[in-house]
Amino acid sequence: MVIKMISLILGGGVGSRLFPLTEQRSKPAVPIGGKYRLIDIPISNCLNSGVRRMLVLTQFNSASLNQHIKNTYHFDHFAPGFVDILAAEQRRGSDKWFQGTADAVRQSMRHLINQDYDYILILSGDQLYQMDF
Repeated sequence: MVIKMISLILGGGVGSRLFPLTEQRSKPAVPIGGKYRLIDIPISNCLNSGVRRMLVLTQFNSASLNQHIKNTYHFDHFAPGFVDILAAEQRRGSDKWFQGTADAVRQSMRHLINQDYDYILILSGDQLYQMDF
């Protein structure tokens, strides 16, 4: 039986505890081990667990994170999946950006309407551990 799962990976906030590393980038975009970034760890954990649909929620200093994801993760027609960016956005009736972790998830739910899933896996974009989901 295949578990239909989609992952929401939180792209990080201000990251003040890692300053000056986070002066120009979000915490998940901090380099680790050469060409890799912290965001590569939760994405790798998802891929190794068979979770091939991921949305990265970004808001703060996200340009380098967006560029890294765009240039790194490509899926083909034989192994469908995606790693997409969901940037914080203002809409009619609300001029507020994400107001925290739970609000980021709540505001992003409308983007899942056309997805077929049974479970949503919510992950931190700066986790530094290996896990089989």
